[in-house]
This record gives sequence, structure tokens and C-alpha cells, in this order.
Amino acid sequence: MADDAPGAPGALGALARAHHDEWARVVASLARRTGDLDVAEDSAAEAFAVAAERWPREGVPANPGGWLMTTATRKAVDRLRRESRREAKHEAAHMLRDETPHAPTGPVADDRLRLVFTCCHPALSPEARVALTLRLLGGLTVAEIARAFLVPETTMARRITRAKAKIRAAHIPFRVPTDTDVGDRLAAVLAVVYLVFNEGYLAGEGEALDRPDLAEEAVRLGRLLRELLPDDGEVAGLLGLMLLTQARRPARTSVTGQLVTLGEQDRGRWDRTLLAEGHALVDERVRVVAVGGPRPGRYQLQAAVAAVHTSAARAKDTDWRAVLALYDALARLDPSPVVLLNRAVAVSEAEGAAAGLAEVERLLAAHPVLDGYHALHVTRAELLRRVGRPEDARGAYDRALSLTGNAAERAHLERRRDDTGRDTTG
Repeated sequence: MADDAPGAPGALGALARAHHDEWARVVASLARRTGDLDVAEDSAAEAFAVAAERWPREGVPANPGGWLMTTATRKAVDRLRRESRREAKHEAAHMLRDETPHAPTGPVADDRLRLVFTCCHPALSPEARVALTLRLLGGLTVAEIARAFLVPETTMARRITRAKAKIRAAHIPFRVPTDTDVGDRLAAVLAVVYLVFNEGYLAGEGEALDRPDLAEEAVRLGRLLRELLPDDGEVAGLLGLMLLTQARRPARTSVTGQLVTLGEQDRGRWDRTLLAEGHALVDERVRVVAVGGPRPGRYQLQAAVAAVHTSAARAKDTDWRAVLALYDALARLDPSPVVLLNRAVAVSEAEGAAAGLAEVERLLAAHPVLDGYHALHVTRAELLRRVGRPEDARGAYDRALSLTGNAAERAHLERRRDDTGRDTTG
């Protein structure tokens, strides 16, 4: 390929794609083979640094993933040799030379899923488990992870550092999780997968609206979890939620690349195959609950919300009373600020903009952390616009813009702000 020639700008693009595609694979494979998360992450990072230096000059290799794995393995061997005073390090270095595939053992055979379960060790706090796994599995930056948790970047950096230190101090191994481990750590694993999907569906930073590689990786992990735990309702719920959300991706942008909101999307462009698969999972869980099975958890309820939205032929046909009832049930399970914000949106559609705005104002007063959440201000701006307060709406749009790093979303919000007061909505 011409773009892969030495010095071509395409080399950096290829490196970015390789990072998205191969980071988790390289880190997870090295973690399994060395038993050391620090060695795995640092060696992977060194390999990508070497690629950033050499690929623009020498050209992109025919097999970027294989090149990165080989380079990272050599870096790991070098590091282990430097620490060769311990016999275990000698043995690990010899293991790295063995390129034969590992024999699947235990309930988790995929290296990346093994890495997720390792990072979700009970010795770590729930927040640290999710943050560390996002860093090691998805290769997300500290800033991206901080946005997912609604905390300052410095706070998240300290959290990840402490998690790594605890792993070292507690000698937590990279090993195949047992069936008991899977049950104990599943909630944190599902949270990881969902946060990776969310970052992929709407990127926190950059020119692109989304990061399809991350969303697709999350769906892939969801499918693997479904194979692993076919009777678990929350696994089915999360996969269904991601599929129903992913199905809308083709309609999220216009032909000119502008963001298109759910209510304005051309529903004929939705992916019917993904919709059918997602609805089948939701229907399955409804049948299980109907015959006395476990009550639905948070992911099953969110999947049911997505099913209501994607069942409507037109936006105006959406059964908002059903959506509100589902959010009422979800709020009883998980009364988090984000859930309550989504419930307020449902209130605005089912009971009117004024009622929804009142919910948003109460929510902001009760949870000041939401002042740093751009979606709160977007919702507030839209409702202020609908109740006929254009100046306040523009101020809310400005606040949302100050918190938004995604270029496509910024352009959408700027258009909405600039149009406020020109329309006749109220």
C-alpha cells in the first residue's frame, strides 16, 4: 500500500489503528506469559513507542499486530533479564520465547477476558478494578477514564497508581479465574465492558464522533461473556443493551457528518440484524422474569428501555410512559445521578418539559458533581428552550460546550445554541 511506504503520513494512521486493535491483545498475552501486569503494560508501551519512531521511516510492517507482539516480547525479555537475580525471572524469560498458543484452561480461555477478571480482583476497590481494566484492556487515557467516572483527572491518576501498587504488594497473580472468581467479579467486569462501549459510542475527545473499535471490542467481549455465562440475566441484558445501541450507529450522522439525535434519526438506516438480536435477548429475559425468574438488574432494565425506543417506527410513537416506568424501577436499584438524569428526560417527555426541567434542577441541587457533566447541561438547555427561556438555554449550551471535548458533538451543540430563540418551540 502506498500509504504504508516509509515517510508516508499513513504510517501514523496505521499506528493508531494498531493501538486500537492490538493494545489489549499484546498486554493480555504478555500478562499471561510473564504473570506481571507492570512488565506487560510497560513492554507494550515500549513496543508502540518503537513503532512510532520506525514505521514512518521504514514503512508499516505487513502484519502490524505480529510486529508489535514480537517487539513487546523482546522488550519484556530484556526487562526480565535485567532482573535475572531471581530464578523465576529466568524461567519467565524462557517462557517468552515459546510462541505456541496457550492451552485453554478454566472457564476463561480468551487472554483479554482473563486480563479483565484479573484486574477485577476483590483486593481492589470496585472503582480501582474498573479504572485499571479500562487502562489495561481498552488502552483508554487517564483523562478518558476520569470522564467516565465524573472525577478529576488527577484523582483518577492516583487511583490507578494505587491499584497497581496494591497488586504488587498483594502479589496478585495473572491466573485463570475459577468459577467462584467469575461470580464474585462479574459486576465489575460488566461495568468495565459497558464503560468501554460508552467511550466507543461517543468519544470524549477528538474530531471523530465515536471510536468504533472500542464499541466493537465491547460487543465482542459481551458476546464472549454470554458464551461463558449463558444463563446470567445481566450478561444477556448488557449484550442486548449494547446491540440495540450499536444498531443505531448508521443513522447517528448525516451525509455531511453532523450529529443526528435519536428523535431525528432516519430509522430505516438502523441495523436490522443487530436490532433483531438485541430484541431477542430482551424478550428472553422478559420470559424468564414472567415465569418467576430473578428480577431484572440494571442492564436488563436499560436494555428494555432501548427496546422501547427501537420498537417505535417513529420518534413520536415512543411509549414514554413505559420508558418512565422502567427508569423508576432502575432508580430503585441504582439511584445514581446519571440514572436520575435519564429519568428526568423521560419525565419531560411523559409529563411535559416543565416537569422535566424541575426534576433536572432538583437533581443538580442534590448532586453538585453533575455540574461537571456535560449531558446534564445539554438536557437542561433543551428543556429551557422548550419552556420558552432562550437566554437561559443559551447559557446552558455554553456550559455544556465548555465541558465537551468531542468535535462533532460541539458542532451540534453550537448549532442548537445559535438556533435558540429563532424557532417557535415552547
